[in-house]
Amino acid sequence: MIKNRRSPLQSVIIVSVCAAVAALAGNSTAVAQPGRDHRVPYTRHVEPGNANPMIATGVTLESRARNYKSSGLGPAALNPAGAPGTPAAYVDAGQFPGGELTGGVTITEAQGMNALRQIEANLKARGLKLSDVTTMRVFLDNAPGTDRADYAGWNRAYRQFFANTDLKTGKPIMVPMGTGEPAEPLVINPARPSRFALEIASLPVEGWLVEVEVDAVYPR
Repeated sequence: MIKNRRSPLQSVIIVSVCAAVAALAGNSTAVAQPGRDHRVPYTRHVEPGNANPMIATGVTLESRARNYKSSGLGPAALNPAGAPGTPAAYVDAGQFPGGELTGGVTITEAQGMNALRQIEANLKARGLKLSDVTTMRVFLDNAPGTDRADYAGWNRAYRQFFANTDLKTGKPIMVPMGTGEPAEPLVINPARPSRFALEIASLPVEGWLVEVEVDAVYPR
């Protein structure tokens, strides 16, 4: 009877590979996601001790992570009362009847919520959710009559869809819309993507003040 014998070097290699696989499995980070309790192929890095960070300081993707990149998406023209090619045309009249902004909601804030709804629909068509987003890039134009992009309005819109749970308790955090009292966010989502937001001279669609593109990772 012939027996297969491993050389000492082969044994060392096999043991080393097994140890590496075990270590990788042990280091996989379980990220709490709404309705999901399995492991995901990335790690979000946030400021230590901060229970409510707005964004991640960075995201580490595993080598076999299946990544999806959206195109740049802006708000849909959902306000028939708004003149074509004007910022008012991109207010969601379903959310704001007649396209009238009330409660201190800014035009950038309204367009931001509209744009993130388009991102949500884009992800859903690919089998993904907002909670799967790992990275976000945001381009803002200043509203007519202003000389600076409305970052505060954009951030309020963002918090309606992202980064609105306490990382320690898991409970939703109330967020304001405009100058109104903080209330439950439109979409409860613990995800803090890495993100940049910057002002540019103009956007490709006349009337847009907000354009967003995202990277998302399919859960394992």
